[in-house]
Amino acid sequence: MTQAWCCAISGGVRLALQIQPNAKKSGVVGCYADLLKIRLHAQPIEGKANEALISYLADVLDVPKNAVNITRGHTTKRKIVEVRDSHLTVDMVRQVLLGSNVE
Repeated sequence: MTQAWCCAISGGVRLALQIQPNAKKSGVVGCYADLLKIRLHAQPIEGKANEALISYLADVLDVPKNAVNITRGHTTKRKIVEVRDSHLTVDMVRQVLLGSNVE
């Protein structure tokens, strides 16, 4: 299985995500192609799903919300997200996200 959805950047990691809004519960579904699929309980209205994604990633990765930034895909299901925290490594992020309630 490819894990190109997570790569190191200066001061953190970059994530390539496929988002499924309006799900029954939020959580990681698994890897699809070069993306990590995440379901979000929030609706894709007025940025609520983006806010939920930032909150979810900040909570799961144990970083402040302001460390999580959607850099591409604000209005689409495919998103590029950067998480800025010098303590995060690619291996750590992969382990945490793939171990957090994967369905």
